[in-house]
Amino acid sequence: MKILITGTTGYIAKRLALNLLESNHELICCVRDLNRIPDEIEFKENIEFIKIDFLDGETIAFPKDIDVAYYLIHSMATNANNFESLEKKCADKFKSLIEKTNCKQVVYLSGIVNDSSLSKHLQSRLDVENALASKKYALTTFRAGIIVGSGSASFEIIRDIVEKLPLMITPRWLNTKTQPIAIRDVLVFLHNSIGKEELYNKSFDIFGPEILTYKQMLLQFAKIRGFRRYIFTLPVLSPKLSSYWLYFVTSTSFSLAQALVDSMKVEVIGKPSKINEILNVKPIKYKEAVEAAFQKIEQHAVVSSWKDAFSSGVFNDQLSEYINIPTYGCFKDIRQRDIIDEDFTIDKIWAIGGKNGWYSFDWLWRIRGIADKIVGGVGVRRGRTHDDYLEPGDALDFWRVLLADKKEKRLLLFAEMKLPGEAWLEFRIIKDKLYQRAVFRPKGIWGRLYWYSVLPFHAFVFKGMINALIKK
Repeated sequence: MKILITGTTGYIAKRLALNLLESNHELICCVRDLNRIPDEIEFKENIEFIKIDFLDGETIAFPKDIDVAYYLIHSMATNANNFESLEKKCADKFKSLIEKTNCKQVVYLSGIVNDSSLSKHLQSRLDVENALASKKYALTTFRAGIIVGSGSASFEIIRDIVEKLPLMITPRWLNTKTQPIAIRDVLVFLHNSIGKEELYNKSFDIFGPEILTYKQMLLQFAKIRGFRRYIFTLPVLSPKLSSYWLYFVTSTSFSLAQALVDSMKVEVIGKPSKINEILNVKPIKYKEAVEAAFQKIEQHAVVSSWKDAFSSGVFNDQLSEYINIPTYGCFKDIRQRDIIDEDFTIDKIWAIGGKNGWYSFDWLWRIRGIADKIVGGVGVRRGRTHDDYLEPGDALDFWRVLLADKKEKRLLLFAEMKLPGEAWLEFRIIKDKLYQRAVFRPKGIWGRLYWYSVLPFHAFVFKGMINALIKK
């Protein structure tokens, strides 16, 4: 079948694309930025990429001969206050384009919405479902509970909380009930639904076999990891304070923390149906889902992570807009060293950040991350998805990867920390020399004051870093 996928670089769609390719389907993948095509699928057979931003007014046409389409766009972590209207706009544009094709079925992944007092994001999900309904094609909607898998937002947030806090004083929403579902089961539901006419123009809740509170999920997670944890819930903690608690303790952005707190106040219990039998799915328990996630992590086989989505930071533009580092009106710290072992240096560059650290005065980088978190930035808790692999669009502590080209021997990062200006960090090898370049384009007087205030640290931080990149 010829299948169109939206949200290709997202957590769900990237994994689904790989599954569909293994079944020999022909894929049309929609991306906002052609520089951000995931390496795992970019050069596969039977795949084509279309550059489209569903929020702008550009005119584009989908191939006529599409059989099935997946709508996997969401904006849960967006900083926009009008995310509901943005989601509706995306859905309307997608619908107008897909209705001009021969598509017979659109599959949409939503959230369980069976409560009368829905959060803003779950209400928006329901509104999108209504907007996608059409007489030109059949709509199949899967409403999922909390998704648990390596790299998922819920998994990484729970991991942050459990591994960092032996004693937790938590908001009362930790007693809210939910039905978590493993990412592998979500993918099976999405994959097996293709062409199933009994699913046309219907919606189904999909969920795991257990009803758990968030507190129980944390304690089970801790037991799996071999930790003893103590949790006390406060009877009163405002949503805003709860959001700040989640923001400072975990790697989540504040906008996502707000959205999660808003959603976690509402019970998410699925409505039973025969969908498991129809699609031959037997969802696994929460404990099995967590164990499977850690197997992927230990095997360095994490395919996608929520942290690599642009919504996990402040970056929301095309990568190509920032690849050309400006020349004028900038402050620069440029250093070079002769290379002893090129392969060693390249490997070390590609492993920088995350748990590997920044090789020199790493504690100063972490202090900078804490300062960034205090003023509302992303900090360094996002780390990196892979220990020794990078691709454009990846999050790397408080940086975003703009370019990672081993053939060109160049890694280019753009700062997502809160700054009075814009900053780039580049590593490049040319003729047996390593060039390390930090560039800062200040915004006004505060930008200039910022540069001079951190300038004394550059002498040993950047010097130590480039020396570590060439020394075994």
